[in-house]
Amino acid sequence: MPAAEHRAGDSIPAVFTLYRPEPESVRDARFDESLLALALRDGPTACVWETASSLVVPRSYRRFDAFEGACRQFAEMGWPVTVRQTGGGIVPQGPGIVNLSLAYRVSGMPMRHSEAGYRLICRLLAHALSGMGIESFPAPVEGSFCDGRYNLALRLHAATVKVAGTAQMWRRVPGPTEGHVGLVHALVLVDVDTTLLTETANAFEAAIGSERRYLPDRVVSVAEVLGFPQGVCRHFRQAVEHSVSSLAQMG
Repeated sequence: MPAAEHRAGDSIPAVFTLYRPEPESVRDARFDESLLALALRDGPTACVWETASSLVVPRSYRRFDAFEGACRQFAEMGWPVTVRQTGGGIVPQGPGIVNLSLAYRVSGMPMRHSEAGYRLICRLLAHALSGMGIESFPAPVEGSFCDGRYNLALRLHAATVKVAGTAQMWRRVPGPTEGHVGLVHALVLVDVDTTLLTETANAFEAAIGSERRYLPDRVVSVAEVLGFPQGVCRHFRQAVEHSVSSLAQMG
């Protein structure tokens, strides 16, 4: 899609180009930061992707004296630690966790566009889940790892549980006018052991001396909700790509 189809001042693009990277390029959990350059060159860019197992933490975790030692310990356990540019808390990555990343340019300060970005990515994911028979909505879920106002949640056994988390990062675009390029990201628990993920996150928090702890019953996978069908990751990825491609028709 030519960049001209999205004006720099628009808060929400009407059309995204779906980018399908080579598998070798998504081995790092910060892969999607490379989409910022694509968005500046080609216009609004979307990518649905999975990466290798790791724990991803914000820069604030470096304040713990035990951080570097914990990183070495968890790397030996098969959970290398990646430090990301966004805020929030610890999140796992790995097979069965599907990411949706949206990169696009806006004019003015990021805070003018952040709410719209969160609403957009939640809308796209909710549309994909609805097509699979799951109704979801943005909501905080206390006790889940990396909790936030724009989790994607659902009702399960009379409780609100988290199925996806979201985050953003913005970089200033040099030029005569105030402009930024943003990355709006969501991580969806599709076909993973959510108890194991929560235990691993808790173990890392304990290793660095943090008092944060998370509850396994506050998160759920798409596969668990659907009764663990075969091929759920493939079907979900297809559903998300369809939602992105249909954005202009979603009204």
